[in-house]
Amino acid sequence: MITSSSNSQLKYIQQLAKKARLRREDKVFLVEGPRMFYEADKKQIQKAYFSQRFFETMEDSSVLEGISWEVVENSVFDKMSSTMTPQGVLCVMKQPSYCLEDLLKKEAPLLVFLENLQDPGNMGTIFRTAEGAGADGIIMTANCVDIYNPKTIRSTMGSIYRMPFICLQEEETQEVLKLLKTRGIVTCAAHLKGENAYDQEAYTQGTAFLIGNEGNGLTDQTAEAASLKVRIPMEGKLESLNASVAASILLYEAYRQRRNSRS
Repeated sequence: MITSSSNSQLKYIQQLAKKARLRREDKVFLVEGPRMFYEADKKQIQKAYFSQRFFETMEDSSVLEGISWEVVENSVFDKMSSTMTPQGVLCVMKQPSYCLEDLLKKEAPLLVFLENLQDPGNMGTIFRTAEGAGADGIIMTANCVDIYNPKTIRSTMGSIYRMPFICLQEEETQEVLKLLKTRGIVTCAAHLKGENAYDQEAYTQGTAFLIGNEGNGLTDQTAEAASLKVRIPMEGKLESLNASVAASILLYEAYRQRRNSRS
């Protein structure tokens, strides 16, 4: 049992929570809570930590088979956790590895392309919505919020385990957009100057929705590179919607159309 606040493992966990560079170098990230533990692929768990309180009330010890784990004294675990109300489970996870081809396996993939998204909550919500709407993957530009930020991970509610994604290098953005077009995928920009409303277009063929930064939207270069631009009609004095809300509307319209085409 870890009983000291000066334990090296505790210090390492605290640094992982704060430093994206360390997460990148060690190719790991942190998850917290029973749900994130039980839903995880056990092969991806590098090490699991349980508070003494949680461990003593664990009903099924078989979940510990095949993983490296350790019990942590309650007050020390509280310092290890990055949440206000620790749930007694924390895991160091190996980062998954995907390539663009993993996202393009299906004949008519449904993708989300995120440019410079900055809010962890928006990013996590888009991951959950993409999973719910049957999307095949998410592409993120280099300046997006770190997907392995603990706040982002929490907001994915487990979708991080199941939604394939890639993070581009700075110079790859336009190259990937061109590649998607050559693969027959329509790149559809959510844009205030869209010629048609989003529900006037068809998304049953390969489609990638382009969603921009919360404050500035898509860059001009990316918007101009899109196959088409669509707008989401709004009443009142609103100029735009939250990025995750816009993504949800578009994804579920594509999901609706695809369901109807199969029936």
